[in-house]
Amino acid sequence: MLDIRDALGVLLERESTALTVTTCGYITRDVYNLRDRDSHFYLVGSMGMAAPIGLGIALAHPDRRVLVLDGDGSFAMNPGCLPMIAEHRPNLVHVVLDNGAHESTGGQRTVALGDPAAMALAAGYAAAHTVADLDELAALDLTGTPTLVRVRCAPRSHPAGKRVEPTPQQLVNRFRAQLADPSAHLASAPAPHPEGAV
Repeated sequence: MLDIRDALGVLLERESTALTVTTCGYITRDVYNLRDRDSHFYLVGSMGMAAPIGLGIALAHPDRRVLVLDGDGSFAMNPGCLPMIAEHRPNLVHVVLDNGAHESTGGQRTVALGDPAAMALAAGYAAAHTVADLDELAALDLTGTPTLVRVRCAPRSHPAGKRVEPTPQQLVNRFRAQLADPSAHLASAPAPHPEGAV
């Protein structure tokens, strides 16, 4: 199983031009500390809504790739969005970082998910994968979309990074500004936060 930060690092590198939606809690904090970008839309309190919001963005901007970074707890709250995503066939990669726990609220065990990849395929996703190795994650063929990637992660062994500093309205404003600039996704990504070592 993978360290969640290592998995996120690989995903953010290979999908560096994607519009990225992160679920609430520690996943958002990890992404913010690893590599903050204007093209990242952080959900600071909307558990279970990363995939539906990602779908809306993908439908509004079909020329852009959308990366949804979900947790297993958040995924379990809203599996009803799977057939809706499959119906619209967006250019969307739906990642479920599965560590078996609600880490942001105290580490309680999540309910048994079964197989999220099989659920996605049954709902009509074009492809689905389960990985527990960084090389395998980096080499995945993600050309067929929508696709779901279940990443098997180890329990967290490090503290969460600092909280997202911009307000929700500031996050919305910068994300909208990035969407309004058609060349924004071609620009080079900024460096990680100077205080982002977690």
